[in-house]
Amino acid sequence: MSAFWAILWKDLVTEWRSRDRAVAMGLFAMLMVAVFQFALPGGAGAETRDLAPALLWVTYVFAALLGLNRAFAVELENDALSALALAPVDRGWVGLGKAAASFLILGAVQALTALVFALFFDVDWRPVAAPLAGVIALASLGICSVGTLFGAVAVRTRFREVMLPLLLLPLLIPLISGAVRATAALHAGQELPFEPLQLLLVADGAYLILTFVGFEYVLDE
Repeated sequence: MSAFWAILWKDLVTEWRSRDRAVAMGLFAMLMVAVFQFALPGGAGAETRDLAPALLWVTYVFAALLGLNRAFAVELENDALSALALAPVDRGWVGLGKAAASFLILGAVQALTALVFALFFDVDWRPVAAPLAGVIALASLGICSVGTLFGAVAVRTRFREVMLPLLLLPLLIPLISGAVRATAALHAGQELPFEPLQLLLVADGAYLILTFVGFEYVLDE
């Protein structure tokens, strides 16, 4: 468990000093929102507002991919992956620590993106802010956990920027499906349905276990 906190603290301090991941993810998300605004017919009209949940999650997923691609950049550049592999700790906690750091960084970017999205598309998230934050947190937990595992797999490949999306996007289908359905219900003023929440919870549990168990082996490759 101490490895979890050590890795989490190290990643957050490193990100605070450089801010390379958060800034890149934030700028990318802002550009995607701007592109949606100008590319979709009708701008911020009623029809476009109906697409807001799907567009929001497209933005979140691609911003997450950008950040996860950089999750192991420091270790790769400083040849510290071998040190992580040789550390006398359970490697599963190392993976979860990396995932927790990505989760917190992504959460900050998502909060800013939601505000900008609301301005561009004239969407008021305030009445559903608390349940929406819960949905975003559940989906992001699964994205960051399994994304960290496959980020460690892809980081040593030659085309890691392409490899991670190819490996990760198929596994994100249940998370994206549940998140979009839950967000759409909140956006329409309905009660939060249980089915998408159940899907998110099951996927999160499966991906957290997969990351904890699988990280024992990916650092050896």
